[in-house]
Amino acid sequence: MDIKGLRKAVYTVNPYVPGKTIGEVQREYALDNIIKLGSNENPYGPFPNAIKAMERELKSLNTYPDTNFNEIKEVIGEKFGVDTSYIAVSHGSGGMLQTLAKTFIEDGDEVLIPLETYGLYKEISKLMGGVIKQIPLKSDYTLDLDGIRNAITDKTKLIWLCNPNNPTGTVFNLEAYNLLLDSLPAHTWVVLDEAYAEFANEEILPDAIGDIVREKNIIMVRTFSKAYGLAGARMGYAIARPEMIKAIDTVSEPFNASCVALAGAISTLNEDRENYEECLRNIKRDRERMILELEKMGFKVLDTHTNFVFFQTPYDGAKIAQELLMMGVIVRSCEAWEYPNAIRVTVGTREEVDEFLNSFRKVIHLQDDESRIS
Repeated sequence: MDIKGLRKAVYTVNPYVPGKTIGEVQREYALDNIIKLGSNENPYGPFPNAIKAMERELKSLNTYPDTNFNEIKEVIGEKFGVDTSYIAVSHGSGGMLQTLAKTFIEDGDEVLIPLETYGLYKEISKLMGGVIKQIPLKSDYTLDLDGIRNAITDKTKLIWLCNPNNPTGTVFNLEAYNLLLDSLPAHTWVVLDEAYAEFANEEILPDAIGDIVREKNIIMVRTFSKAYGLAGARMGYAIARPEMIKAIDTVSEPFNASCVALAGAISTLNEDRENYEECLRNIKRDRERMILELEKMGFKVLDTHTNFVFFQTPYDGAKIAQELLMMGVIVRSCEAWEYPNAIRVTVGTREEVDEFLNSFRKVIHLQDDESRIS
Protein backbone atom coordinates (compact mmCIF):
# COMPACT_ATOMS: atom_id res chain seq x y z
CA MET A 1 0.00 0.00 0.00
CA ASP A 2 1.49 3.33 -1.06
CA ILE A 3 -1.07 6.12 -0.87
CA LYS A 4 0.14 9.66 -0.31
CA GLY A 5 -1.42 11.52 2.60
CA LEU A 6 -2.14 8.58 4.89
CA ARG A 7 -1.14 8.74 8.53
CA LYS A 8 2.10 6.83 9.08
CA ALA A 9 0.43 4.63 11.67
CA VAL A 10 -1.90 3.19 9.01
CA TYR A 11 1.10 1.40 7.47
CA THR A 12 1.82 -0.36 10.78
CA VAL A 13 -1.66 -1.85 11.20
CA ASN A 14 -2.63 -5.34 10.07
CA PRO A 15 -6.22 -5.68 8.86
CA TYR A 16 -8.56 -7.81 10.94
CA VAL A 17 -8.90 -11.30 9.45
CA PRO A 18 -12.32 -12.80 10.25
CA GLY A 19 -13.19 -16.47 10.00
CA LYS A 20 -14.38 -17.70 6.61
CA THR A 21 -18.06 -17.31 5.82
CA ILE A 22 -20.35 -20.10 4.66
CA GLY A 23 -20.72 -18.41 1.27
CA GLU A 24 -16.96 -18.23 0.76
CA VAL A 25 -16.52 -21.92 1.49
CA GLN A 26 -19.44 -22.91 -0.73
CA ARG A 27 -18.00 -20.98 -3.65
CA GLU A 28 -14.43 -22.17 -3.12
CA TYR A 29 -15.12 -25.87 -2.60
CA ALA A 30 -18.50 -26.36 -4.32
CA LEU A 31 -20.02 -27.76 -1.14
CA ASP A 32 -23.70 -27.62 -0.25
CA ASN A 33 -23.62 -28.39 3.46
CA ILE A 34 -21.37 -26.15 5.57
CA ILE A 35 -21.19 -25.74 9.35
CA LYS A 36 -19.51 -22.59 10.61
CA LEU A 37 -17.64 -23.11 13.87
CA GLY A 38 -14.88 -20.55 13.39
CA SER A 39 -16.32 -17.20 14.53
CA ASN A 40 -17.87 -17.97 17.95
CA GLU A 41 -21.38 -17.11 16.81
CA ASN A 42 -24.49 -18.36 18.59
CA PRO A 43 -26.36 -20.91 16.46
CA TYR A 44 -29.59 -20.43 18.45
CA GLY A 45 -30.00 -16.71 17.83
CA PRO A 46 -31.61 -14.42 17.12
CA PHE A 47 -34.37 -15.44 19.52
CA PRO A 48 -38.04 -15.42 18.40
CA ASN A 49 -39.23 -12.28 20.19
CA ALA A 50 -36.13 -10.38 19.12
CA ILE A 51 -36.85 -11.27 15.48
CA LYS A 52 -40.40 -9.93 15.79
CA ALA A 53 -39.18 -6.72 17.43
CA MET A 54 -36.56 -6.15 14.73
CA GLU A 55 -39.11 -6.80 11.98
CA ARG A 56 -41.45 -4.20 13.50
CA GLU A 57 -38.61 -1.69 13.52
CA LEU A 58 -37.89 -2.02 9.78
CA LYS A 59 -40.55 0.53 8.93
CA SER A 60 -38.58 3.12 10.94
CA LEU A 61 -35.33 2.75 9.02
CA ASN A 62 -35.91 6.12 7.35
CA THR A 63 -35.34 7.89 10.68
CA TYR A 64 -32.40 8.13 13.08
CA PRO A 65 -32.58 6.29 16.41
CA ASP A 66 -32.87 8.06 19.76
CA THR A 67 -29.42 9.53 20.31
CA ASN A 68 -29.70 9.13 24.08
CA PHE A 69 -30.52 5.42 23.77
CA ASN A 70 -32.65 5.74 26.88
CA GLU A 71 -34.61 2.49 26.62
CA ILE A 72 -31.66 0.15 26.06
CA LYS A 73 -29.69 1.92 28.80
CA GLU A 74 -32.59 1.43 31.23
CA VAL A 75 -32.77 -2.27 30.42
CA ILE A 76 -28.99 -2.76 30.78
CA GLY A 77 -28.97 -0.62 33.93
CA GLU A 78 -31.67 -2.78 35.49
CA LYS A 79 -29.71 -5.92 34.61
CA PHE A 80 -26.55 -4.68 36.37
CA GLY A 81 -28.08 -2.44 39.04
CA VAL A 82 -26.58 0.83 37.80
CA ASP A 83 -27.97 4.18 36.68
CA THR A 84 -28.18 4.89 32.95
CA SER A 85 -25.43 7.48 33.37
CA TYR A 86 -23.00 4.57 33.73
CA ILE A 87 -23.77 3.15 30.26
CA ALA A 88 -22.63 3.89 26.69
CA VAL A 89 -23.67 1.92 23.59
CA SER A 90 -21.90 1.16 20.34
CA HIS A 91 -21.87 -0.75 17.04
CA GLY A 92 -20.80 -4.06 18.59
CA SER A 93 -18.12 -4.30 21.23
CA GLY A 94 -15.57 -3.71 18.45
CA GLY A 95 -17.01 -0.25 17.92
CA MET A 96 -16.64 0.47 21.63
CA LEU A 97 -13.04 -0.79 21.67
CA GLN A 98 -12.16 1.55 18.80
CA THR A 99 -13.85 4.46 20.56
CA LEU A 100 -11.85 3.76 23.71
CA ALA A 101 -8.59 3.68 21.76
CA LYS A 102 -9.45 7.08 20.28
CA THR A 103 -10.47 8.40 23.69
CA PHE A 104 -7.24 7.49 25.47
CA ILE A 105 -4.24 6.84 23.27
CA GLU A 106 -1.88 9.54 21.99
CA ASP A 107 1.45 9.18 20.18
CA GLY A 108 3.99 7.55 22.48
CA ASP A 109 1.54 6.27 25.10
CA GLU A 110 2.30 2.78 26.30
CA VAL A 111 -0.37 0.12 25.94
CA LEU A 112 -0.15 -3.24 27.74
CA ILE A 113 -1.70 -6.25 26.01
CA PRO A 114 -1.44 -9.99 26.64
CA LEU A 115 0.46 -11.60 23.78
CA GLU A 116 -2.08 -14.33 23.04
CA THR A 117 -5.43 -12.51 23.01
CA TYR A 118 -7.93 -10.75 20.76
CA GLY A 119 -5.87 -9.16 17.98
CA LEU A 120 -7.95 -6.01 17.56
CA TYR A 121 -6.50 -4.49 20.75
CA LYS A 122 -3.03 -4.31 19.27
CA GLU A 123 -4.05 -2.96 15.87
CA ILE A 124 -6.32 -0.15 17.09
CA SER A 125 -3.70 0.85 19.65
CA LYS A 126 -1.00 1.04 16.96
CA LEU A 127 -3.31 3.08 14.75
CA MET A 128 -3.57 5.73 17.47
CA GLY A 129 0.21 5.85 17.90
CA GLY A 130 0.44 3.64 20.97
CA VAL A 131 3.65 1.87 21.93
CA ILE A 132 2.70 -1.79 22.39
CA LYS A 133 4.10 -3.91 25.20
CA GLN A 134 2.91 -7.52 25.09
CA ILE A 135 3.04 -9.91 28.03
CA PRO A 136 2.91 -13.66 27.28
CA LEU A 137 0.30 -15.83 28.96
CA LYS A 138 1.27 -18.03 31.89
CA SER A 139 2.03 -21.70 31.40
CA ASP A 140 -1.59 -22.54 32.27
CA TYR A 141 -2.79 -20.33 29.39
CA THR A 142 -4.21 -17.63 31.70
CA LEU A 143 -3.40 -13.91 31.58
CA ASP A 144 -0.26 -13.00 33.51
CA LEU A 145 -1.67 -10.12 35.53
CA ASP A 146 1.38 -9.94 37.82
CA GLY A 147 3.54 -9.56 34.73
CA ILE A 148 1.25 -6.84 33.42
CA ARG A 149 1.27 -5.04 36.79
CA ASN A 150 5.07 -5.11 36.88
CA ALA A 151 5.21 -3.70 33.32
CA ILE A 152 3.29 -0.50 34.19
CA THR A 153 5.29 2.72 33.84
CA ASP A 154 4.47 6.41 34.00
CA LYS A 155 3.75 6.21 30.24
CA THR A 156 1.20 3.38 30.47
CA LYS A 157 -2.22 4.63 29.38
CA LEU A 158 -4.33 1.54 28.67
CA ILE A 159 -4.37 -2.14 29.64
CA TRP A 160 -6.52 -4.44 27.50
CA LEU A 161 -7.84 -7.54 29.28
CA CYS A 162 -10.08 -10.13 27.63
CA ASN A 163 -11.78 -12.27 30.28
CA PRO A 164 -12.65 -15.04 29.51
CA ASN A 165 -9.80 -14.81 27.05
CA ASN A 166 -10.00 -15.31 23.30
CA PRO A 167 -8.66 -17.73 21.98
CA THR A 168 -7.91 -19.80 25.09
CA GLY A 169 -11.26 -19.53 26.91
CA THR A 170 -9.49 -19.17 30.26
CA VAL A 171 -10.23 -16.73 33.09
CA PHE A 172 -7.65 -14.79 35.06
CA ASN A 173 -6.82 -15.03 38.76
CA LEU A 174 -9.07 -12.71 40.81
CA GLU A 175 -6.49 -11.99 43.50
CA ALA A 176 -3.94 -10.91 40.88
CA TYR A 177 -6.62 -8.80 39.19
CA ASN A 178 -7.46 -6.96 42.42
CA LEU A 179 -3.76 -6.31 43.03
CA LEU A 180 -3.51 -4.88 39.51
CA LEU A 181 -6.46 -2.52 40.02
CA ASP A 182 -5.12 -1.35 43.37
CA SER A 183 -1.73 -0.53 41.82
CA LEU A 184 -2.99 1.50 38.83
CA PRO A 185 -1.67 5.06 38.52
CA ALA A 186 -4.35 7.72 38.09
CA HIS A 187 -3.63 7.99 34.33
CA THR A 188 -3.79 4.24 33.62
CA TRP A 189 -7.06 2.48 32.78
CA VAL A 190 -8.09 -1.15 32.36
CA VAL A 191 -10.48 -2.08 29.56
CA LEU A 192 -12.15 -5.29 30.70
CA ASP A 193 -13.57 -6.99 27.63
CA GLU A 194 -16.18 -9.49 28.81
CA ALA A 195 -17.57 -10.53 25.43
CA TYR A 196 -17.90 -14.14 26.63
CA ALA A 197 -18.83 -13.51 30.26
CA GLU A 198 -22.36 -14.91 29.97
CA PHE A 199 -20.93 -18.38 29.30
CA ALA A 200 -18.90 -18.36 32.54
CA ASN A 201 -20.03 -18.93 36.12
CA GLU A 202 -20.43 -15.59 37.85
CA GLU A 203 -18.29 -16.51 40.86
CA ILE A 204 -15.12 -16.85 38.75
CA LEU A 205 -15.52 -13.39 37.20
CA PRO A 206 -14.43 -10.13 38.85
CA ASP A 207 -16.95 -7.80 40.46
CA ALA A 208 -16.56 -5.27 37.65
CA ILE A 209 -19.67 -3.29 38.56
CA GLY A 210 -18.57 -3.00 42.18
CA ASP A 211 -15.12 -1.85 41.06
CA ILE A 212 -16.66 0.79 38.81
CA VAL A 213 -18.92 2.08 41.59
CA ARG A 214 -15.86 2.15 43.89
CA GLU A 215 -14.24 4.40 41.24
CA LYS A 216 -11.51 2.04 40.14
CA ASN A 217 -9.97 2.84 36.75
CA ILE A 218 -11.91 0.21 34.84
CA ILE A 219 -14.23 0.21 31.84
CA MET A 220 -16.28 -2.94 31.30
CA VAL A 221 -17.21 -3.79 27.70
CA ARG A 222 -19.86 -6.33 26.70
CA THR A 223 -21.70 -7.39 23.58
CA PHE A 224 -24.96 -8.82 22.27
CA SER A 225 -23.04 -10.74 19.58
CA LYS A 226 -22.25 -13.93 21.49
CA ALA A 227 -24.64 -15.24 24.15
CA TYR A 228 -27.53 -13.11 22.87
CA GLY A 229 -27.19 -14.24 19.25
CA LEU A 230 -27.13 -10.80 17.58
CA ALA A 231 -23.68 -10.77 15.95
CA GLY A 232 -25.02 -9.41 12.67
CA ALA A 233 -26.97 -6.62 14.38
CA ARG A 234 -23.75 -5.15 15.85
CA MET A 235 -24.75 -4.07 19.35
CA GLY A 236 -22.31 -3.51 22.20
CA TYR A 237 -21.98 -1.38 25.31
CA ALA A 238 -19.64 -0.17 28.02
CA ILE A 239 -20.19 0.42 31.71
CA ALA A 240 -17.98 2.94 33.51
CA ARG A 241 -18.37 5.77 35.95
CA PRO A 242 -20.45 8.68 34.62
CA GLU A 243 -17.64 11.11 33.88
CA MET A 244 -15.95 8.47 31.75
CA ILE A 245 -19.20 7.73 29.92
CA LYS A 246 -19.46 11.43 29.05
CA ALA A 247 -15.98 11.29 27.52
CA ILE A 248 -16.83 8.12 25.58
CA ASP A 249 -20.06 9.62 24.24
CA THR A 250 -18.18 12.74 23.18
CA VAL A 251 -15.73 10.72 21.10
CA SER A 252 -18.27 8.20 19.74
CA GLU A 253 -19.84 8.67 16.34
CA PRO A 254 -23.42 10.00 16.49
CA PHE A 255 -26.27 7.48 16.19
CA ASN A 256 -23.83 4.66 16.86
CA ALA A 257 -26.47 1.90 17.11
CA SER A 258 -29.18 1.09 14.60
CA CYS A 259 -32.86 1.11 15.53
CA VAL A 260 -33.13 -2.53 14.42
CA ALA A 261 -30.22 -3.60 16.65
CA LEU A 262 -31.65 -1.65 19.57
CA ALA A 263 -35.04 -3.33 19.17
CA GLY A 264 -33.45 -6.77 19.04
CA ALA A 265 -31.29 -6.15 22.10
CA ILE A 266 -34.14 -4.75 24.18
CA SER A 267 -36.46 -7.61 23.28
CA THR A 268 -33.75 -10.21 23.95
CA LEU A 269 -33.31 -8.94 27.50
CA ASN A 270 -36.98 -8.27 28.21
CA GLU A 271 -38.90 -10.97 26.37
CA ASP A 272 -36.54 -13.79 25.43
CA ARG A 273 -35.22 -14.74 28.85
CA GLU A 274 -36.39 -18.37 28.60
CA ASN A 275 -34.99 -18.75 25.07
CA TYR A 276 -31.69 -17.25 26.20
CA GLU A 277 -31.39 -19.54 29.22
CA GLU A 278 -32.21 -22.61 27.15
CA CYS A 279 -29.57 -21.57 24.64
CA LEU A 280 -26.93 -21.29 27.40
CA ARG A 281 -27.85 -24.74 28.74
CA ASN A 282 -27.51 -26.26 25.28
CA ILE A 283 -24.16 -24.62 24.59
CA LYS A 284 -22.71 -25.59 27.98
CA ARG A 285 -23.98 -29.17 27.57
CA ASP A 286 -22.42 -29.59 24.13
CA ARG A 287 -19.27 -27.74 25.21
CA GLU A 288 -18.67 -30.36 27.90
CA ARG A 289 -19.50 -33.15 25.47
CA MET A 290 -17.00 -31.80 22.92
CA ILE A 291 -14.30 -31.49 25.57
CA LEU A 292 -14.90 -35.06 26.77
CA GLU A 293 -14.72 -36.52 23.25
CA LEU A 294 -11.54 -34.60 22.38
CA GLU A 295 -9.91 -35.74 25.62
CA LYS A 296 -10.86 -39.34 24.79
CA MET A 297 -8.91 -38.87 21.55
CA GLY A 298 -5.89 -37.89 23.62
CA PHE A 299 -5.78 -34.12 23.06
CA LYS A 300 -5.00 -31.43 25.64
CA VAL A 301 -8.20 -29.40 25.98
CA LEU A 302 -8.32 -26.24 28.08
CA ASP A 303 -11.03 -25.71 30.69
CA THR A 304 -13.03 -23.15 28.75
CA HIS A 305 -15.56 -20.60 30.05
CA THR A 306 -16.80 -19.46 26.64
CA ASN A 307 -18.82 -20.78 23.70
CA PHE A 308 -15.68 -22.22 22.09
CA VAL A 309 -13.15 -24.94 22.83
CA PHE A 310 -9.37 -24.51 22.49
CA PHE A 311 -7.15 -27.58 22.28
CA GLN A 312 -3.58 -28.50 21.37
CA THR A 313 -2.66 -31.23 18.90
CA PRO A 314 0.63 -32.80 17.77
CA TYR A 315 -0.21 -31.69 14.21
CA ASP A 316 -0.06 -28.54 12.12
CA GLY A 317 -3.20 -26.65 13.15
CA ALA A 318 -3.50 -24.78 9.86
CA LYS A 319 -3.35 -28.05 7.94
CA ILE A 320 -6.04 -29.61 10.13
CA ALA A 321 -8.26 -26.57 9.68
CA GLN A 322 -7.78 -26.75 5.91
CA GLU A 323 -8.67 -30.44 5.81
CA LEU A 324 -11.82 -29.77 7.82
CA LEU A 325 -12.68 -26.86 5.54
CA MET A 326 -12.61 -29.17 2.54
CA MET A 327 -15.14 -31.35 4.38
CA GLY A 328 -17.42 -28.37 4.98
CA VAL A 329 -16.47 -27.68 8.62
CA ILE A 330 -15.13 -24.20 9.38
CA VAL A 331 -12.89 -23.97 12.48
CA ARG A 332 -10.07 -21.60 13.45
CA SER A 333 -6.41 -22.57 13.54
CA CYS A 334 -4.43 -20.64 16.14
CA GLU A 335 -1.04 -19.95 14.57
CA ALA A 336 -1.89 -16.23 14.57
CA TRP A 337 -1.86 -16.40 18.38
CA GLU A 338 1.52 -18.18 18.51
CA TYR A 339 -0.12 -21.60 18.90
CA PRO A 340 0.71 -23.35 15.60
CA ASN A 341 -0.65 -26.73 16.70
CA ALA A 342 -3.86 -25.53 18.32
CA ILE A 343 -7.45 -25.39 17.11
CA ARG A 344 -10.34 -23.22 18.32
CA VAL A 345 -13.84 -24.59 17.67
CA THR A 346 -17.12 -22.80 18.33
CA VAL A 347 -19.75 -24.85 20.14
CA GLY A 348 -22.62 -25.15 17.67
CA THR A 349 -25.83 -27.12 17.89
CA ARG A 350 -25.81 -30.75 18.98
CA GLU A 351 -25.85 -31.82 15.32
CA GLU A 352 -23.03 -29.43 14.40
CA VAL A 353 -20.86 -30.68 17.25
CA ASP A 354 -21.46 -34.26 16.11
CA GLU A 355 -20.51 -33.34 12.54
CA PHE A 356 -17.32 -31.62 13.72
CA LEU A 357 -16.29 -34.59 15.88
CA ASN A 358 -16.95 -37.09 13.08
CA SER A 359 -15.04 -35.01 10.52
CA PHE A 360 -12.21 -34.35 12.95
CA ARG A 361 -11.76 -38.06 13.61
CA LYS A 362 -11.39 -38.63 9.86
CA VAL A 363 -8.80 -35.85 9.58
CA ILE A 364 -6.80 -37.20 12.50
CA HIS A 365 -6.74 -40.67 10.95
CA LEU A 366 -5.36 -39.09 7.77
CA GLN A 367 -2.69 -37.27 9.76
CA ASP A 368 -1.71 -40.47 11.54
CA ASP A 369 -1.53 -42.37 8.24
CA GLU A 370 0.74 -39.67 6.76
CA SER A 371 2.99 -39.81 9.83
CA ARG A 372 3.38 -43.60 9.53
CA ILE A 373 4.15 -43.34 5.81
CA SER A 374 6.76 -40.63 6.31
